Amino acid sequence: MNQYRTHTCGALREDHVGQTVKLSGWVDTIRDHGGVTFFDLRDQYGITQIVIHDENSQLKQCDVKQISKESVITVSGSVKKRDAETVNPKIETGTVEVHSETIIVQSKAVRALPFEISESKNTREEVRLRHRFLDLRNPAVRDNILLRAQIITFLREKMQKLGFTEFQTPILTSSSPEGARDYLVPSRKHHGKFYALPQAPQIFKQLLMVSGFDRYFQIAPCFRDEDSRADRSPGEFYQLDFEMSFAEQEDVLKTAEAVLFAVFKNFSKKTASPAPFRRIPYAQSMLKYGTDKPDLRNPLVIEDLTKFFADVDFAPFKNIPVRGITAPGAALQSKSFFEKMLAYATEIGMKGLGYISVLEDGSLKGPIVKFLSEEKQNTLRKNLSLKNNDTLFFIADAPKFVDNLAGQIRTALGTQLNLTKKDSFEFCFIVDFPMFGTNEETGAIEFTHNPFSMPQGGLEALQTKSPLDILAWQYDIVCNGVELSSGAVRNHLPEVMVKAFEIAGYSQADIENKFPALFNAFHYGAPPHAGMAPGIDRIVMLLAEEENIREVTAFPMNSNAQDLLMEAPCEVTEQQLRDVHIRLRQKN
Repeated sequence: MNQYRTHTCGALREDHVGQTVKLSGWVDTIRDHGGVTFFDLRDQYGITQIVIHDENSQLKQCDVKQISKESVITVSGSVKKRDAETVNPKIETGTVEVHSETIIVQSKAVRALPFEISESKNTREEVRLRHRFLDLRNPAVRDNILLRAQIITFLREKMQKLGFTEFQTPILTSSSPEGARDYLVPSRKHHGKFYALPQAPQIFKQLLMVSGFDRYFQIAPCFRDEDSRADRSPGEFYQLDFEMSFAEQEDVLKTAEAVLFAVFKNFSKKTASPAPFRRIPYAQSMLKYGTDKPDLRNPLVIEDLTKFFADVDFAPFKNIPVRGITAPGAALQSKSFFEKMLAYATEIGMKGLGYISVLEDGSLKGPIVKFLSEEKQNTLRKNLSLKNNDTLFFIADAPKFVDNLAGQIRTALGTQLNLTKKDSFEFCFIVDFPMFGTNEETGAIEFTHNPFSMPQGGLEALQTKSPLDILAWQYDIVCNGVELSSGAVRNHLPEVMVKAFEIAGYSQADIENKFPALFNAFHYGAPPHAGMAPGIDRIVMLLAEEENIREVTAFPMNSNAQDLLMEAPCEVTEQQLRDVHIRLRQKN
């Protein structure tokens, strides 16, 4: 028999009453009732109440009074049913307790705890991360990590059932321009040369398709030297990376639908939008929702009122795009609601926030009304289906700002008016991204998305259309306003790749220099292929209902890209630097 336990701390039930058992775990709480001491013993699986009677002579060898919280002990004793008034319905073992006969202290907690384990999530993040091994003992934190493990197992099984084969691709590879800064690893054997940690397995998975493998997937670690956000880790993150040969855009989207709907349905009691998910063109998303990451739980839609105001003599709306958002019932809100919305509009950079309210009698009220003829007012009511007590908010600004501002006002209204649903996961695909855009500083044509994407219309589109009119076979999947993944139909034809990069200012020599393996491989017969890579960290964050991605990562960095537990990054010895041919410059 195992010397430490016969059962886990979450296993005992009334069926075990009368049995002699052995449990091991951490002392969660201690309650001394004078003559009787109660321990709550905790492990990964749950909590069991331990009862210790002072008159038990067998326990004299173990000074119970000296046992501190978070010490690790092994308890042997008999299982007894609790009295009705002491039943604890909050834990699964709450109808029984173990009356101890022997206690062995396996390891004492001899240092003062920096925080109460059960309250760790209310502790400053710096303290939590420095003592992450304690933070992870908190069941609320632990359960997130276990949920992550279960989700990854589920994803693996689902992908295998769909006919995908799991691969592993290199961690040490070459640096390539993929949008973010690389993490570089100096080579000891090759003076002055560096490896890079992969920002994604992008090139390797495409090379697997060229190699003749049909369906690839990987729980892929990705490394990008990016600044932290609530939904983005500063160092590494994980993707469900997959790629398919002889596949079109719809093949990838249907695969993503099958996998994501299944995982969200399986791991949450909230409703998830079933397949097919909505396909929303990028231009439509920017106009209707003010973002390419729309939260469809919010029912509000942005209307383009630019043409409507073209012949209205209202100076603030002259010669700039105008957007409108109808907020149902907002006219009944208090004055403070409108003051809050105005303050928020100013905070995000707007000069003001105009609005018109529909009164009980159907008439319109607001500063802008006097600039509208009776005919214009009727047109506005009809076109926007305005109802009594509705309020129409206006956003007007330069073309490059107006959609983003309108999107932020839409989000704020959805929140302030409690319109945004909280009990569902709403998915959509954003499709038809522009292939090219203009650099705001230089005015030069540049890629707006993945440069390896196939343009819609192929080589002919590149040769005959204005670059800014060319769409790409690129797509994102969005859930509740969070971008879970980007993907694309890949550009597998060398001549198309050369022309696309030429438009963006790159020569064929640049392609051969920056992407030698992929460009070379495409000259040996490459299948049409496509894929995407949903972010696992973000999926878990949504399912765990956490606001910060660090809450679903076992050992995360802080927002300043530091691992406070392991004290990384850290200095290294002069000899280590010499081994990899590096000399540090003095910091100015």
